[in-house]
Amino acid sequence: MMSIESFSTLVKNHSASQQVTLARNEYLIEAGATEKNIYYVLSGTLRVFMTDESEEHTIRFAYPATLFMALDSFLSGKPTRYSIQAIKRCQLLALPMAVFHEILDNDTTYRALYQTVLEQFVLQQMEREEDLLTSSPAERYRRVIKRSPHLFQEVPNKYIASYLRMTPETLSRLKKS
Repeated sequence: MMSIESFSTLVKNHSASQQVTLARNEYLIEAGATEKNIYYVLSGTLRVFMTDESEEHTIRFAYPATLFMALDSFLSGKPTRYSIQAIKRCQLLALPMAVFHEILDNDTTYRALYQTVLEQFVLQQMEREEDLLTSSPAERYRRVIKRSPHLFQEVPNKYIASYLRMTPETLSRLKKS
C-alpha cells in the first residue's frame, strides 16, 4: 500500500524533477503568477503568504521533507493570490505539474493517494480556521509549540506571529510567560 511519502519519493526520483536553489528572501512564486510545479523541500524553510492593503498574512510554512506548491493556482490553473518566499537558503526539487497530472491520469493508485492527501489538507485547513476563530492567542501559541516545536528554530518571530494572527509583541509576551 502506498503512503503519503510515496509522493515525496515520486518527486525525488522522477527524471523530470529539477533542482531549484533559492537564496534567503528570494521568491519562488509571487502573487499573480501561475503555478507550474509541485515542489519537494530538500533543505531550508519557506513561507506562503498573502498581502492585503496594509500587511502580510502568513498562511503556511514548508520544511525539509515536505511537498508544497501554490495550491490555489495548482488546482485552478489560474494565477495565485499567494507568494512563496525562502526564509532561509533552500534546495528544492520541482516536478512539472503536467508530468504530475500525467502520472495521476495513468496510475489509479497515485490518483487515490492524491485524493486522500487533498482531503487531509482540507481537514487541516478547517481545523486551523476554527482555531483562529475560536481560540485565544495563548491557546494558539501552545498548540503550535506542541504541533511544530521546530518552528521557533526555523522561522523569525514576525512570521510566526503573522501565522498565529497576533502581533509580534503578543508573541513575545507569550514566549516569556
